[in-house]
Amino acid sequence: MQEPALEKLNEDLAKAGFLLLGSFRPSPEDGVPDRSDGSPARDLLLVGSTGPSLWGRLTSAPEYQDGTPHPMDRYTKRALTHLAAGHGLEALFSFKGPPYFPFQQWALKCGGFSQSPLGVLAHETYGPWTGFRAAFLSAEPLAGLEQSMRTGPCETCLDKPCLTACPVNAITVETGYNVSACKSHLQKSPEFACWSGCLARHACPYGEDHKPHPQNALFHMKSFAGL
Repeated sequence: MQEPALEKLNEDLAKAGFLLLGSFRPSPEDGVPDRSDGSPARDLLLVGSTGPSLWGRLTSAPEYQDGTPHPMDRYTKRALTHLAAGHGLEALFSFKGPPYFPFQQWALKCGGFSQSPLGVLAHETYGPWTGFRAAFLSAEPLAGLEQSMRTGPCETCLDKPCLTACPVNAITVETGYNVSACKSHLQKSPEFACWSGCLARHACPYGEDHKPHPQNALFHMKSFAGL
């Protein structure tokens, strides 16, 4: 895949509501499986979403309108399987498992990400608002890919407003993210501000231009709370 083909890949991803978040050349310790034909993956391309783009595509897709569970996963699988095949690539999905592929490890290998106190990774441009949707595996090394050796923003963030934004103190430096406290708080009332999206994430000073659509945030919060 030469640079014009890489540009076309980025265009096709954007049309479907996704973007290329980074890439790297796998080593044995990265846990990247072989392609289905048995050939090793020579490059891995991390595909994700951020901001309202994916939500706009999803709500007009049949997977969202048919009323059956997991519309985002089903749309993602259909769209990216077809898109990857059209570019001679093979797709792995973050939601397939257990066992699940180590997408956070792969993102850190791509560069530009850091581990946040929230448990999610934060990106130098997109902040905590990236969703890892798939990894594309290439049978041949790809021209035009650039691996960033930069780390994400959390290591140099001094104020860390995310640690004080949660109304039930579900996030601390000492204990990390208390999932049960967060979920219990949400389940007590549909009127809590948290239903518009995690307030700790909203407090992050990075990636403010890439926050999700409010209905997208509500969609994810309902899924998290089991509603």
